[in-house]
Amino acid sequence: MSRLSVIGGTRGAGGVGAGVAAGCAARFGAGVAAGCAARFGAGVAAAYVTLLGAAGLQAQEIVDLPAEDRQVSPEFEFVYRLGSAGAMAEWEEFTSISGIAFDGASNLYLLDGTRMESSARIVVVDPTGAFVREFGRAGDGPGEFRAATQLVVWEDGQVLVEDMMHAGYHVFSPGGEFVRMVREGGGGLGFAMARRPDLRPERTGERTLVGRSRRTVQRVDMSAEEVEDRVLVEAWAPVEDDGPRSGDLEDMIREEWGFEPDLLFDALPSGGVAFSDSSAWAIKLADPSGAVSRILRRPIRPLAVTEEMEQVERERRLEAESNRTVTQRGGPPPASVLEMMDRMRSLAREAIENMRFFPEVPVIAALRATWDGSLWVQRSVEPGLDEPGPIDVITPDGRYAGTLETGTAALPDMPDAFGPDGLVAFIGR
Repeated sequence: MSRLSVIGGTRGAGGVGAGVAAGCAARFGAGVAAGCAARFGAGVAAAYVTLLGAAGLQAQEIVDLPAEDRQVSPEFEFVYRLGSAGAMAEWEEFTSISGIAFDGASNLYLLDGTRMESSARIVVVDPTGAFVREFGRAGDGPGEFRAATQLVVWEDGQVLVEDMMHAGYHVFSPGGEFVRMVREGGGGLGFAMARRPDLRPERTGERTLVGRSRRTVQRVDMSAEEVEDRVLVEAWAPVEDDGPRSGDLEDMIREEWGFEPDLLFDALPSGGVAFSDSSAWAIKLADPSGAVSRILRRPIRPLAVTEEMEQVERERRLEAESNRTVTQRGGPPPASVLEMMDRMRSLAREAIENMRFFPEVPVIAALRATWDGSLWVQRSVEPGLDEPGPIDVITPDGRYAGTLETGTAALPDMPDAFGPDGLVAFIGR
């Protein structure tokens, strides 16, 4: 079973919004806790600014933030917790919550029952944790989930749910009524992969999102019957993309790289994006047109990769591949499909066993933006350590506010969702 806790808080010094931590249960039946972030210590560390540019190119402001950490301790005000084995109401009996998000009125939305369980649905609670409504269910009809995998909520409460087996997205009105299905071009295969990881709603009043496709950040429009997108930002590509793949299975499995710098991003209230695409502590800020006008940096060196780290990473990926499950509906697939899937698993394991490695562990592990434009930048830890990294907080105007310690009861990890007025939410076991 899952549960949710909520905490409320205040606004801190230096323009850093207080956080409220709301969380949803663990991936395999846990709870959701919400809370509110605490005051940060007075004073915000200064930065050093230079301008780099060239004839015909837009100048970029380089902001060098302090090298030394300044520890700050937020004080969370607990708001509510939902879900437990002893839940008093049936609606609070969660199974496998995989997505949570706030609307502009501080209502929390929970995507529960994601792998075609009969309980598949969306639950909405108000700012006090009281039940508001639930909608959606497992099935094949309009607004019914075959394999719901991702939840997006706009400020006014309109909801979008990614559904792999539908190869598209369900759109619901703020009241929970099904509106339409938005399809990906090309249709579905019956066993589809999530195509647009980490979709974020834009906070500009438009029905648009930002998402990722390989090494680009895209602006995505879900207002028509088919998804429309355009590239907003071209990120740095540490590994050269050798172009489209053929239909051969051997060609569909890409070469595996360990410690490749991930493309991390989030939408900003201005309509632009913040993103990280290298091994360094560097955050690039792009305006609504996609032009990068500012780069925030901290002189924190990446860890050098050792042979022991390589072995740990290789074993981690092999275990994840072994634990991978396949979602299907109806009867068993034909023998030819089963044979193809077994071959793909074998090729994937072979690619991991032969993987290559970058020489450094990227400094940044996660990047999120709050509703007021503050940035929470989580740093990585040494591979193999089972603990979350510290979180650097950057104010909306680009100043270093301080570093938060994670792994505590108040702040177990990077929040799973941010809301208005400093709300944050955690998914916890």
